[in-house]
Amino acid sequence: MTDKELILLLQEENRLLKETIVQLQEHITRQDARINDLEEKLRKALLTRNSSNSSKPPSTDFFKAQRNQSLREKSEKKSGGQPGHKGSTLKMSDSPDEIIKLEPNYCNICGSSLDNQQAELQSKRQVIDIPPIRPIITEYQNYKKRCPNCGHDQQSDYPIGITNHVQYGSNVEAAIIYFSIYQYIPYKRLKDCLSHLLNINLSQGSIDNILNRMASKAELVYNVIKEKIQLSKQSGSDETSVKVNGKKWWIWVWQNILLTFIAVSDNRGSKTIDDLFPDGFLNSVLTSDRWAAQLKTQAKAHQLCIAHLLRDLKYLYELEKNIWSLNFKKAIKKSIELKSEQSEYNRNDSKVLELEHTLDVLLKEIIPKDINPKTHTFQQSLIKHRDSILTHLYCKDTPPDNNGSERAIRNVKVKQKISGQFKSGQKVFCILRSVVDTCLKNGIDVFFALSSIAKFAPAE
Repeated sequence: MTDKELILLLQEENRLLKETIVQLQEHITRQDARINDLEEKLRKALLTRNSSNSSKPPSTDFFKAQRNQSLREKSEKKSGGQPGHKGSTLKMSDSPDEIIKLEPNYCNICGSSLDNQQAELQSKRQVIDIPPIRPIITEYQNYKKRCPNCGHDQQSDYPIGITNHVQYGSNVEAAIIYFSIYQYIPYKRLKDCLSHLLNINLSQGSIDNILNRMASKAELVYNVIKEKIQLSKQSGSDETSVKVNGKKWWIWVWQNILLTFIAVSDNRGSKTIDDLFPDGFLNSVLTSDRWAAQLKTQAKAHQLCIAHLLRDLKYLYELEKNIWSLNFKKAIKKSIELKSEQSEYNRNDSKVLELEHTLDVLLKEIIPKDINPKTHTFQQSLIKHRDSILTHLYCKDTPPDNNGSERAIRNVKVKQKISGQFKSGQKVFCILRSVVDTCLKNGIDVFFALSSIAKFAPAE
């Protein structure tokens, strides 16, 4: 092979190698794009809704790391009590029920008697305890007397509420409601609790009968709560699923700072609201999440829960990385700051006008549906309900969030967590829990209120 032929051969091999390198580079570029696409799809698939970016409760989080991630920004303060905070401790009573004087009888050094010596108080300590609990049985004996004038046999009447040969008193019935409805104790454990602590032996059937009887007596109060909620200037509403005999039902709550009304239904749609409140809430600003049935409720005005929106925006940014989510989050957090500074604003206030303008600009921004579909859908929902975002700034009693409703709903989830599902008694729970929560909000002693209902309210 001549030198010329060798050079031509090497040139051809060099050309082929360059073509191969170019093809490999193109292949690697396509693979990189494919890998990036798959990694993004995997990230989105693994990014699930949890308690930090949605309204789901922490108990539903699959990974512990997701749990209890608050939306609250990190504070510069150290955890625990702050400087200047006054602690609390047990305080001595000025009127103890019993005083036991501990006086020495003899001298430990020489053994001399000290019986005739004057004792001088050095210190004192108190023990707070309860006596053994036993039921008090009261017997009512009904007598008759003959009238000397007309000969009529006049018989006395039993006190109101004394209707059976043997029955339990109002405090026992109140205790059963307190333990079952307020403290969530299931029937079997409540039966044991009554036996061990109160020396009262009740069957689970008797407990159920008392709960039903008390719910019947409390229904008048329950209906008054409902009427006052409907007429109030501010209310919040939420709903959560419950199991009733293996089927999915829903417990609804309507509440404000003074009242809590809880109801159960096998329907999550508008039918439940229409059945319970056919006239709507014409005096109320109604706070809720973006559930359609809630937003369709007739009301003076609506307020979207800002806490829900913040969690949704957090999730959307984690999912689709569109800076719009961060900007909108910043804007609605500003509304919370304004609310904390002043309870009510005039619509011409410069601070509010600036915030309203910011929201309008963000809602007009184009979000590509093909690239950020969920963020686009979220924006369209807010455009539809634009007038319900900043209502709280113009209404003194309207909070920016629906946390009060979520707290009321949480009682239902705790009950379900302890007892599992409702086999029966779901309406009884709603009636009595509404009374309990309303008492708590008004500073009324729960046990006293339950005992009063048991004693005085006639069963229907």
